[in-house]
Amino acid sequence: MKWEKLKFDENGLIPAVVQDYQSKEVLTVAYMSEKSLEKTVEIGETVFFSRSRKKLWHKGETSGNTQKVKSIRYDCDQDALVVLVEPQGPACHTGTYSCFSETIYSTDENNDGPSPDRYAILSELQEIIAQREHEMPEGAYTTYLFEHGVDKILKKVGEEAGEVIIAAKNRDPKELKWEVSDLLYHVLVLLQEQKVPLDEVLATLKERHTKKDN
Repeated sequence: MKWEKLKFDENGLIPAVVQDYQSKEVLTVAYMSEKSLEKTVEIGETVFFSRSRKKLWHKGETSGNTQKVKSIRYDCDQDALVVLVEPQGPACHTGTYSCFSETIYSTDENNDGPSPDRYAILSELQEIIAQREHEMPEGAYTTYLFEHGVDKILKKVGEEAGEVIIAAKNRDPKELKWEVSDLLYHVLVLLQEQKVPLDEVLATLKERHTKKDN
């Protein structure tokens, strides 16, 4: 097995950083033993080793908030894992999407951190949309869309696409910016509902561009 290369600590454990494979948000950090890693691969859902209870812990076994495993990677030192998952609900026992919801330091006054990437807002929106789907906060518009399902989301995508066309025909730059923003947001909601990561869309664009150049 590939994990024979892994370096477990003196207690037979290795830290596992669990990350949403769509939004790339870090959901939690837990520990795995060789046995829990084997079980994770066997059932396709995260199984950790609980240090407090001294036994295997199948995430979501009682709460239903399981995590479907997409891939498992190890670092260059072979002593840590990154587990990419499709969460089936909040990752934290407090009911939040991620266990990392508090900020103790940020270089940005809005606590969003530096954003050198001009497209960083797309990643930020993707994270928020994923959070809304798993926490479903009452009164949030994104919650409303997920509650009403794919037909409602598709209707909004169609409506916003039409608004973009009208704004463009009217030669109204301000209106066009607003409508394109609305369209992009609803497309991101659709991708989340369909479980298609934005990264895969971008990879497809890159692949098509490369083929075109060739």
